[in-house]
Amino acid sequence: MIKYLIPILLFSCLLCKAQDYRLVWSDEFDYEGTPDPSVWKHEEGFVRNNELQWYQPANASVSNGILTITGKKETAPNTKYEEGSRDWRKNRKTAEYTSSCLKTAGTKEFLYRRFEIRAKIPTASGSWPAIWTLGKSMPWPSNGEIDIMEYYRINDVPHILANTAWGTDKPYIAKWDTQTVPFSKFTDKDPDWANKFHSWRMDWDENAIRLYLDDELLNETLLSETQIGSIGNYTNPFRQPHYILLNLAIGGDNGGTPDDAAFPLKYEIDYVRVYQKYQK
Repeated sequence: MIKYLIPILLFSCLLCKAQDYRLVWSDEFDYEGTPDPSVWKHEEGFVRNNELQWYQPANASVSNGILTITGKKETAPNTKYEEGSRDWRKNRKTAEYTSSCLKTAGTKEFLYRRFEIRAKIPTASGSWPAIWTLGKSMPWPSNGEIDIMEYYRINDVPHILANTAWGTDKPYIAKWDTQTVPFSKFTDKDPDWANKFHSWRMDWDENAIRLYLDDELLNETLLSETQIGSIGNYTNPFRQPHYILLNLAIGGDNGGTPDDAAFPLKYEIDYVRVYQKYQK
């Protein structure tokens, strides 16, 4: 009798835990066409990290309940090209890859919430998919960054990352709380891991940011330790609303050399959900 009772008790505990939160917003992608323009805005062009892709809206689409961001091996003209420019965003005449970056800046911004995103990520060399947030006020990194998920290769070894970053006394220099987990930890248990959807979660409250993968805690950052430097007047970037970003970068500072034979790359998102904890 006891062996039957234990699973029931475990399920009851999980149910109680889930009932501590109520859903306040989600995109289930239960429509067809382009991502909801009232929620998702697009970055365009070369944006950050010396990445190889040209961001454009055309590489994001919704069908059969899935948002798909597609990385393509194709040439795109750099509309901001300036011959002789020292800015990497302007001195490349063309891009050899395209992709998309979607964000909820100005539409859906949240403070102290549970975020849950179910996704299947591309893992070929050169892939740099991410689920992350940025604070709505102040420039990076004083606005605060939370990387709920990153995947890329470190010294050519694939890793899953869960990070937070905040500002210091120097412009554009962040202090990082980073956890890197070798991808083999997951594939050793399940060789088919990369072909499946997985759940990435952030539990963020007044005390801490906790980042999970399939309910396994990967990183915890205490907000008592995230005061930014003089540039940000010693405030805390994780005590302000953040917006969500979903993107597939290619190459750049961390993405590595793309495996052109693996293209097109498919980054698939089943849903994005945001919960609020019940006040007791």
